[in-house]
This record gives sequence, C-alpha cells and structure tokens, in this order.
Amino acid sequence: MSKNKVTMAASIYAAMSISFWGISFVSTKAVVDKIDPYTLLVLRFAIGALFLLTVLVLKRYPLYFPFRYIPHLIILAVLGVFVHQVIQATALITIDASAAGWMISFSPVFTVILSMIFLHEKMTSFRAAGMLLAIAGVMMVTSAGSGKRPDFAISIGFILMLLSTLNWAVYSVLLKRLSIPLPSLVVTFYMSMFGCFLTLPFMLRNKGWENLPLLAQVEWAHILFLGVFVSGVGYWYWGKALEMMDASKVSMFLYLEPLVTLIAAILLLHEKIFLISILGGGIIIIGVTMVNEQSVSFFQRLLWRRK
Repeated sequence: MSKNKVTMAASIYAAMSISFWGISFVSTKAVVDKIDPYTLLVLRFAIGALFLLTVLVLKRYPLYFPFRYIPHLIILAVLGVFVHQVIQATALITIDASAAGWMISFSPVFTVILSMIFLHEKMTSFRAAGMLLAIAGVMMVTSAGSGKRPDFAISIGFILMLLSTLNWAVYSVLLKRLSIPLPSLVVTFYMSMFGCFLTLPFMLRNKGWENLPLLAQVEWAHILFLGVFVSGVGYWYWGKALEMMDASKVSMFLYLEPLVTLIAAILLLHEKIFLISILGGGIIIIGVTMVNEQSVSFFQRLLWRRK
C-alpha cells in the first residue's frame, strides 16, 4: 500500500473514531436519566467486549496475553476505561452533552502540563498565551448553562468534566510509557472486559438491574451504539490509526469531536445551544492548538505569503 493510501486509511479510521466518541456524549446523556452510570457502563463494556471477542474469533487472533503486561493493562483499564467513563457519565447527569463535548477538548492542555512536569518540556510564551485562552474558553462554556439548573449542580458537572480531561491526559502519558506490543484489537478487548469487571460490583451494590425495565427501545439503541461503536469500534480504529500514522497527526482529529457532539446534541436531544457556548468552544480549540504549537507553522506560512 502506498504512503498516500496508508495516510488516507489512517485518516478514515481516526475520523470514524472521533465521530463515534463525539456522539457518545449524546447517547450517554439520553440514558443516564433512566439508569445510574454504573449500570450503563456495565452494559456498555459487556456489549463492547462481546463484540470485540466475536471479531477476534472471526479474524483468528490469538487471545494469549503475556503475564508481564497484566499490570500495565490493569492500570490503563482503570484510568482510561473505568475512571474516565464513570466521571463522564456522572457529569452528564447535570450538564448538557454539547457542553461536555467542548470541555473534553481541553484535555491536551493538561497533557502539556504533565509533559512539562515529568518530561521537562519547555513552556513558551506562545503556549502560555494559548493556555490562558483555553481557560477563558472553558469559563465561557461553563457560564452558558447558568439558570437551567442549580448553580451547585452545574459546577459539580463541569468540575467532573475537567477531572475527566485531566484523567485522560494522565492516561495518554501512561499509554506511551506502558506500551503493550500487541494488536490494538486484542488490547481493546481486554480493556473493555476489565472495565466491565471493575464496574460490576458498583452496579450490584446499587441494584441497577431494577431500572432496566424502564428503558425504551430508543434507549437500548443508544446502549448498543455505546457498546459496539464507541467502546468497540472506536477504540479499535483509533489504535489502528496510531499504528499507521504519527500520533501527532492522528491527535489533530480530536478537534473535530466537539463539532460532532454539537451537531448530534441538536439533532438527537434537541438541546438549546447558546452563542456564548459556541464562542467559548471555538476559543478552547484555538487555545489548545496554540498550546500544542500546531499552528506556529501555519502562521509562519501565512506571514511568509503576505511578504
């Protein structure tokens, strides 16, 4: 396969993953009003693991997992699957899906901060300006929902989403450090399975199965989508994209996630979108781009052309 075809394939995989993840906020929001987050996540992880196991069997992938990588897998599953999804699902009880989509785009800022602390990366004035801009955007998004719910509930929801972005940044750093030399499909299957086992005790404690009869067909459709396409295909295709293209290029697709969430929230949940929320989300993305210094070469080329 030529380099252009590989790049195109990787781009398609990444774009599909981002589309599924963007809609996941909407699907989660549609269900958490009927069942608690732990029950939702058990169903989601179980469906995802079953789907991935079916694909593994059909593709005849070996299920063997070297024992020395078990601690790595547990750490990644706890942070990237269990903690991350529990925090997000709980936050979506009190905030809109569109707001959550904008907030999650703040994650690269925390990644840069962690890289400065542990990897000794330098903070430039351009990055500092981008960080301040992104923080201003977050404040605009969080202020958009005032008056719809008690201020305390809104504050807790946004704080949880910020913790979610911090947790994802920690997970991303560890994912690079604790690299597991196995196909992404195999790793994704075991992470979904561990996520199900880790969440199951909390569902049993809350007797979450008692509310399952309350779910309508459309809500079961959302759960199936979360299990198959978000927990299964999304993570799998993201891993395939990373295998075929540089991580820095793949990560650029993350900027499309809030836009997908916004469109899905309007179409599926009929959420009322505030102009200040859209402006704040755009400012977050601009600030995060500056933090990653992805836009430096763009500005340099723009100035060079004007000269």
